[in-house]
Amino acid sequence: MADLTTNVRYIKGIGEKKAQALNKLGVFSLYDLISYFPRRYEDRSAVRRIADTVADEPVCILATVADTPRLARIRRGMELVKFRAVDDSGSVDITYFNQSYVKDQIERGETYVFYGKVEQRGGRRTMANPVHEKEGAPGGVTGRIVPVYRLCAGLSQRVMLQSVRQGLDACAGHMEDVLPEDVLARRGLAAARCAYENIHFPSDFHALDAARRRLIYEELFVLSCALGMMRTERVHEGGIMIRRADIEEFYSHLPFSPTGAQRRAVREAAADMSSGGVMNRLLQGDVGSGKTLVAAALIWQTWKSGWMSAFMAPTEILAEQHYVNLSNLLAPLGLRVMKLTGAMSAKDKRAVKAALAMGEVDVIVGTHALFSADVEYSHLALVVTDEQHRFGVNQRSALIAKGVRPHVLVMSATPIPRTLALMIYGDLDVSVIDELPPGRQKVDTFAVNESYRARLNAFIRKLTGEGRQVFVVCPMVEDNDELPVPLKSAEEHARTLAQTFPELRVGCVHGRMKAKDKDAAMAAFAAGETDILVATTVIEVGVDVPNAALMIIENAERFGLSQLHQLRGRVGRGVHKSYCVMVSDADSDEVKARLKIMTQTNDGFRIAEEDLRLRGPGDFFGSRQHGLPEMHVADLGADVNVMQTAQQDAAALLADDAELEKPEHAALKQRIDRLFSASADSFN
Repeated sequence: MADLTTNVRYIKGIGEKKAQALNKLGVFSLYDLISYFPRRYEDRSAVRRIADTVADEPVCILATVADTPRLARIRRGMELVKFRAVDDSGSVDITYFNQSYVKDQIERGETYVFYGKVEQRGGRRTMANPVHEKEGAPGGVTGRIVPVYRLCAGLSQRVMLQSVRQGLDACAGHMEDVLPEDVLARRGLAAARCAYENIHFPSDFHALDAARRRLIYEELFVLSCALGMMRTERVHEGGIMIRRADIEEFYSHLPFSPTGAQRRAVREAAADMSSGGVMNRLLQGDVGSGKTLVAAALIWQTWKSGWMSAFMAPTEILAEQHYVNLSNLLAPLGLRVMKLTGAMSAKDKRAVKAALAMGEVDVIVGTHALFSADVEYSHLALVVTDEQHRFGVNQRSALIAKGVRPHVLVMSATPIPRTLALMIYGDLDVSVIDELPPGRQKVDTFAVNESYRARLNAFIRKLTGEGRQVFVVCPMVEDNDELPVPLKSAEEHARTLAQTFPELRVGCVHGRMKAKDKDAAMAAFAAGETDILVATTVIEVGVDVPNAALMIIENAERFGLSQLHQLRGRVGRGVHKSYCVMVSDADSDEVKARLKIMTQTNDGFRIAEEDLRLRGPGDFFGSRQHGLPEMHVADLGADVNVMQTAQQDAAALLADDAELEKPEHAALKQRIDRLFSASADSFN
């Protein structure tokens, strides 16, 4: 009897060769094998008479071969095997393309089950390349619901089915349930053995649905328990005590009054930092919501307790912007603010590093240069990272390692529904800034097609004539003639605009440019030296340009809602009325529905929820930088309600048994240990 940790090569019937192929799919252990779920299913449970088949609908028929299969070579590289099969209701002409071996598998007079699509051609029914097996064949896969797996070289569907069957048989009788009995009963969930059996070999669609429901819940419950245990460990981990100074002293030096949401976020973070544990908090807020002010308030509190802070931004130009803003906010209060970026001269970098090592810096602002090997911090207590999704987990960890359990604040302008944010960012607590500072204007947003081009050009002339600047975003860097639908490219569109507006200065920036050239192009635009900046999505996270009043997004159908919202946030950052125009000739109802949402609201969180509903979690989880292990069956977009339930149940369980020390929780503890081990990079 095999253990769930048993290497697949030692499972009866698999062996070394199959194991090597399974390894390519990430299947190494028995648990990996039984958790390698089908990507779809084929319904071969009902066998129809030939006369009852419907065109273009997959179907099983039981038919007798009426004539000897014949092989025909119709041209070089094309071979056909053809024969006729019959039942008591009619006949069907069956053809196999380039599968000459079928001729020797099919015998006249024998009865077979054929699975595939039936088509009508010239009054006759035909089937092309159907799956076939002899009536009553052992190990047959017709007459039931058949799973279809993602494969790789060296594995066929039949071999995969056999391997999974052998895996399930190997753990028969000793599959411990990770879900507590009271949870199973309360949520009406199937037992583990039943669920794993029916996810692979469902007896019917009702059993398949029950299996999926149980396994989705199980996956989210285990993950919720794992993250809950991490949070508990962090709270109990001794952190640097940052006493709660009178924050009104900081606010009194501001030229404006903070919003209620900003004050709330500061209170939440300050409570963490003064608790004796380690703060690990996500600060989420729309573009322009004032996250930097919250960070500045926490940096000030850290300084009041005699400690220093580090602020990391993803680009040189954004680091420079934060350096200026934080200097304006904090230097008048007595804080020593310095910057460290890769673009600085060697002499300047040496001077800053020396000051850091000597403890002569209160706030250091920079890029990834902050965690270089030769950078030493004398008393680091707070690490702030901006635009968290632009950093990998390892980069954040490298900076954190420069201190002794420093407090961590990660900031993101990508709105994500709160429940999802708790999952995406693992063990981080979440603060949300859900209101904009006074004075921020709503960006008027329009969706138009190419027929509005002349009017759009006239609008560009009007705004630039008033001294304003324009962003133009294209989905491509350069032209690609191989695409079925022509897309605007940044380079070509910049040339077109330069010809259309010879009186205006047109710049271009995209991801293939060298970092220094990108920064130079952005800096020129920020300084007002160019009127129109044509770009790809590299400007999604970029420097503030208060004078930019128009954002034009070409081929808007190519972008997700959250991305469109991020791009729109590049304008409306100053005193001038601002606009966003999305250009698309796409005619689908889905595209029209998405773009309509953008014209109706500027609320990033509502947009994020709609994006999640319409497109799934791809926008949020397209990168492996978010720090979550891979989901086997759960969908973090579609299964939000299940996730909330699983989080509640996990919290209740951990409140009773925080370390999962009770015997009845041993299987759950082992699963979580396995999750931490398999996803070590994600959880660091």
